[in-house]
Amino acid sequence: MRKRCTLRGLARWLTWGLIGAALYDQLRRPPQERTWTGRIGPIPYDFRPPSLERMRASFWNPEDARLFTPMPWGIGWSVNLAVLGEQLRPALERLRTRVRRAAPRG
Repeated sequence: MRKRCTLRGLARWLTWGLIGAALYDQLRRPPQERTWTGRIGPIPYDFRPPSLERMRASFWNPEDARLFTPMPWGIGWSVNLAVLGEQLRPALERLRTRVRRAAPRG
């Protein structure tokens, strides 16, 4: 019986393909021109060792309005949790108000 192609398997192959393309992009350059950062199409990559500063700028940066920021290491994007929190705050306040109103008073 043949295995069916699953979405997870497709994502895995796509990820390995992007990693291969990014490495090919860097390794075809002379060593002095390799930055280990760039883009494969619209997808960013960064293979430099991660630093605390880059991790903070990617995962918690209230000064950056983008919700999705380039990963501090690897391929793709990360979520800027500071922006996500600001966007969710009004919805959470409305939910909290509804819960308070609906709670039985005793």
